[in-house]
Amino acid sequence: MELQRIVTDNGLTLPVVMAFCERFCMNRFRLKPSLGLSPITLLVSVWIACAICAASTRSVPDFSLLDLQGRNYELYRAEGNAVVLFFTGVGCPVARKSAEKLHTIVDQFGTRGVSVWAVDSFPDDSPKDIFKEVRELDLVSVPFLRDTRQMLAMTLRVERTSEVVVIELKHHKVIYQGAIDDQFTPGAERPTAQDHYLTDALEDFLGDRPVRLAKTESKGCRIALTPVAEAAEAPNYSTDVAPILRQNCVECHREGAIAPWAMDSHARVENYSRMIEEVLLARRMPPYDANPDYGHFQDAHRLSREQTQTLLRWIAAGAPRGTGPDPLTEPLPALADWPMGKPDAVVRLPEPQKIPATGVIDYLHIPVPTPTTNEFWISGADIHPGNRKVLHHAILYATWPGCPNGDSGNGVFVYGWAPGSNPSKYPSGIGKKIGAGAKFNLELHYTTVGSPQTDDTEIALYLCPEPQHRNAETREAIEYSLVIPAGSAEARHTATYAFKNPATIYSLAPHMHFRGKWMKYEMLYPDGHRQVLLDVPRYDFNWQLSYRLTEPLKVPAGAWMLVTGAFDNSVANPYNPNPKKNVIFGPQSWDEMFIGFFDAADEPPAQTASAN
Repeated sequence: MELQRIVTDNGLTLPVVMAFCERFCMNRFRLKPSLGLSPITLLVSVWIACAICAASTRSVPDFSLLDLQGRNYELYRAEGNAVVLFFTGVGCPVARKSAEKLHTIVDQFGTRGVSVWAVDSFPDDSPKDIFKEVRELDLVSVPFLRDTRQMLAMTLRVERTSEVVVIELKHHKVIYQGAIDDQFTPGAERPTAQDHYLTDALEDFLGDRPVRLAKTESKGCRIALTPVAEAAEAPNYSTDVAPILRQNCVECHREGAIAPWAMDSHARVENYSRMIEEVLLARRMPPYDANPDYGHFQDAHRLSREQTQTLLRWIAAGAPRGTGPDPLTEPLPALADWPMGKPDAVVRLPEPQKIPATGVIDYLHIPVPTPTTNEFWISGADIHPGNRKVLHHAILYATWPGCPNGDSGNGVFVYGWAPGSNPSKYPSGIGKKIGAGAKFNLELHYTTVGSPQTDDTEIALYLCPEPQHRNAETREAIEYSLVIPAGSAEARHTATYAFKNPATIYSLAPHMHFRGKWMKYEMLYPDGHRQVLLDVPRYDFNWQLSYRLTEPLKVPAGAWMLVTGAFDNSVANPYNPNPKKNVIFGPQSWDEMFIGFFDAADEPPAQTASAN
């Protein structure tokens, strides 16, 4: 609106000024008296042009996309001098004809620190169709990233396929955007290109010269965004934006909840609007790392394409307040002590734990009371971490006469918590059996933060009124023999679990430490069939989520759970405590673990017998 006012006050029209700005920014405009503009009009036009050019060259926020194999590509962790993004979509003739030009760019500039990433921004292109096109065009060596919510195309204002965007990797600024060359025009093409825009821009950049032509017009197929993203006006905060935030974000971003700031007004959200843009593009928020191509899980924290584009378009417009009430200022229901309702029992520490300011604290194993000395069954559990700043994890174990001891030697795993963990609830007919005479011990792992702290963690237990048909167990595919070389960016490991009896799987919970990079769960069936259950392309130690299957999975005897994953022990990993150190399995956060936890229950003997 401010730009419109300045233009109108100086006797101009917005289309004329925008055309001027576009030519000015493209370095195709020379100021001459013959333009017929008055000095003041010319001055205002140049001022607006400079402002628009400056805005267009702001640093690109970090973004994160998956390729066709589910590997994660993140701008701020890319190495080299520059990344060339080539936007495409299955079947576009101009993009297909331009594909061979990518090989030329890779051959000419790959050894000079320039990477080429293809970006498919047609949201409904299936991996199968993209794979087919990649093979036909012989682009197997070029990473093909999927912009399924069109966040990247929208943020970079890419409107057509075959458009390239060159981002230098020191300051993450766009140095060139437009066509590869001038071979293609609407409805026609030259036998060969006359002007090689992309090559010239890269030569200028790598030669430490100003890029002579920083923007051109691309000629590919139009990329259709959602109607909200292509609308003329910015989304309305009151009716379009705030409801999305309230529905998906305020649960954590409120006073007393786990997020560091509260979404309690337009003014507060406006202050953080650029940060919201970045965490959306980088897929750090909402905190949900599962690859959507595999599995269906309860409580999947995802925004739809329309919701995402609404937020990004509103932020790009300057996060305007608009008209109408502010839904974020409306009172919220009080935070429940226990979201799953009043528990049947609460496990409490005998006294608050005192954590020193510095030093390494060994795992604590503290006896805590059990609800009863009789056998009982647990249907669900939740936790109140007493001090999130220092509590690394908490695990409740139980032992009773004749119980399994487990690999840990601590007894039966009852319930575990780490940052990002959700309350646990089994379906009807399922429970975790605790034998008569059981004793609880609570394993606590604390890390120091430079000042003395206290912790008074509590665990809520929800009990079954009677014995259940199936006994749920927390099982694990674990690899103890970890050897992660110093500096390795992709140290791969595997772990397996064999199913001796028919069983049903209810949830999956990957666990690694700071160097964890990715983890995948697969089921190997006796008939040779292989099924991906969960793919976490970017493991985040800060959000150790448990993925509860929407439909529990039945597996036969003789099946194997295969867990594969990798660690990033390189300098490029910003969470790495020490990239110069070889790392092995160990309990502390600077050590590593490779555990594929999962909850499963064997089929009751009667059902197993009848099935045979």
